[in-house]
Amino acid sequence: MSGYSKLVKPELLSQPVYQPGRPIEYVARELGIDLRSIIKLASNENPLGSSPRGLAAGKAALEEINLYPDSGCYELINALAKRQGLQANQLIVGNGSNEILELIGHAFIGQGDEVVIGQGSFIVYKLVTLLFGGKVIEVPTKDYRHDLRAMLEAVSDRTKVVFLASPDNPSGSANANREIIELAESLPDSVLLVFDGAYSEYLDDPPDLSPLIAQGKRVFCTRTFSKIFGLAGLRIGYGFGDPELVALLNRVREPFNVNAVAQAAALASLEDGQWIEDCRKANLRERSKLEKQLQSLGIEYIESSANFVTARLGDGVGAFEWMQKEGVIVRPLAPYGMRDWIRLSVGTEEENERAIDSLNSYLNR
Repeated sequence: MSGYSKLVKPELLSQPVYQPGRPIEYVARELGIDLRSIIKLASNENPLGSSPRGLAAGKAALEEINLYPDSGCYELINALAKRQGLQANQLIVGNGSNEILELIGHAFIGQGDEVVIGQGSFIVYKLVTLLFGGKVIEVPTKDYRHDLRAMLEAVSDRTKVVFLASPDNPSGSANANREIIELAESLPDSVLLVFDGAYSEYLDDPPDLSPLIAQGKRVFCTRTFSKIFGLAGLRIGYGFGDPELVALLNRVREPFNVNAVAQAAALASLEDGQWIEDCRKANLRERSKLEKQLQSLGIEYIESSANFVTARLGDGVGAFEWMQKEGVIVRPLAPYGMRDWIRLSVGTEEENERAIDSLNSYLNR
């Protein structure tokens, strides 16, 4: 690496590396555990799987996999526009919403630009900022929720972007819709608010920033098909905002960035409203039970509005390693500055019971 370190951009050498939830296959090989005995509650995936209609459409798309996909995602974008009450030129589809967050960096973040984020928020905001030479301004949370007034006060004449998610990852906490709208209305026109709604579908009343976009506010929203839609393996997400902003993002977007199977599955999943509602209700039911079980064990947790619960164990890495040996993969949060904590995705009833049993054995080790 020493030879290449002289050629590479200097900032890349200090760039943090994203650490995903460990795949089941890796853990099985490493620990010699039967693959079928392992459950993964680390990446906030939908434990009920994908929409049957989405799966069927994805399989049908394989019949024409020799052809390039629609680079403009015409059918999906028009379906999303109808769903969101937008015009088609206000939407862009990406290889997961992570790609769209990176497109924001390509288009708007340059050397020395400041980007305001909440402390411990989704680590990709930090990675994107640093990748393009920006400076991260991290604002402390208040009771594990983003302090939006403090984030507004952190904005300077060097600020280009504010990243905000609600519900947040990895805390699971959500800001009130009123707070989010007030932040968007208060930011100067020189600053772009990127609102990450990856977990919006789990809310009874998700914030709607479309009216602010229509008023000309510098707001851009991202969503994903990886969570409640259950299409994480296909990598597809989308964003929406002002047509001029979307046109700029399309200038830096790679052609054919979203494969045909993902487009077909996403389009059919959008039309399967009953499946999505069933998944939302199941998550609410199982999350509530999981939180009560954590409480019964005396484990501190952050009240969640998403499809996971973040719990304090004193030694997050130690708890993660213990549970992994018992075939339960969770997410240690040391990379987020939360060394005492783990994140538990909400699984099926059976999976959640196994996780609680494993936590109990860790506490009594």
